[in-house]
Amino acid sequence: MNQASRTPQDHVTQTSIAFVKARWHADIVDRCHASFLQHLQRLAGNRAAVETFEVPGAFEIPLLARDLARTGRYAAVVGAAFVVNGGIYRHDFVAGTVIDGLMRAQMDTDVPVLSAVLTPHNFHDSAEHTRFFLEHFELKGQEVAEACVALLDTRAAIGRAA
Repeated sequence: MNQASRTPQDHVTQTSIAFVKARWHADIVDRCHASFLQHLQRLAGNRAAVETFEVPGAFEIPLLARDLARTGRYAAVVGAAFVVNGGIYRHDFVAGTVIDGLMRAQMDTDVPVLSAVLTPHNFHDSAEHTRFFLEHFELKGQEVAEACVALLDTRAAIGRAA
């Protein structure tokens, strides 16, 4: 079946997605990953396969995302990280640099690169903040799964899917 005759449902049948997650604050980032997998299963069933990759921190995600997109094996790449103010450098600079890198990766490869790379204005390593962000990253996993499926379906419908 050629690409032009595919329906969005057919495209999802053959979809492989790469998920790149940072290990800083792994407990929080892993909630996003688990939620993404759960909601992707709900949305696409067995028609989507996810391969997971780990990197030390957020800064390493754009390079790996670009490398994965360039392989041609993935219809989309998702990056997830939690960038917090560690008191040593500007966390907003790191987060902005990562987001810029993800955008560049998708524009250079024509493969969607979605972001669940988030940075709070203030994060304190307390039970209350940790609980809040664990729950928040669950929601972000769901949202990025929904965005991924919607984007892939739309691209398939217009004949632009990889």
